Amino acid sequence: MFNKIIPIIVICLFSLIFYAVFTKASHSAKSKRVECQTKTTTFEKIFVEEPIKEAIQSFKAGNYEINSSIEYSKYMKSHLIDILTKEQSDKILQNIINKYLIQSEQQIQDKKLFINYYIYENDKADSGKKNSEAKKYAGYLMFDFKYDKKLVYKIQIDYMDLDAKDLEDRMNCAINSFLLID
Repeated sequence: MFNKIIPIIVICLFSLIFYAVFTKASHSAKSKRVECQTKTTTFEKIFVEEPIKEAIQSFKAGNYEINSSIEYSKYMKSHLIDILTKEQSDKILQNIINKYLIQSEQQIQDKKLFINYYIYENDKADSGKKNSEAKKYAGYLMFDFKYDKKLVYKIQIDYMDLDAKDLEDRMNCAINSFLLID
């Protein structure tokens, strides 16, 4: 009797381990890890082999640098060009980041986190758009988080309002998504 129970327990244990590893490994770029990502289309890539914890610590200590750009629409009249500059966008992002900084964190490392992002205004008059789905969003934000010259996290997140009223919320989601990496 005892000889029959041990193999069953071993098989169950291996099945449980296999299931846990498989579900973690099959986590696709489209699955939503953070609640705010469910509001719009979001793609993310976490580079688990890179120093994510150190990058987050550097961020919270205020040891980061921002580099940004905006790509306005070319084929249709831009809605963003009159309402948002690179400097205004950086100020919005800086205000968001300030909410996440921890004053007691010490800058123990010399390495900075580099936050590179750009805002892309969806050019609905572009003949290269493949389908009507590609014309539903107003644009997207692309964030790259680099630490020690290595890409640790990348996220692309759509914004829906033509006048970019939801841009701050989408930027906040990108930062929050980075900080909530396990």
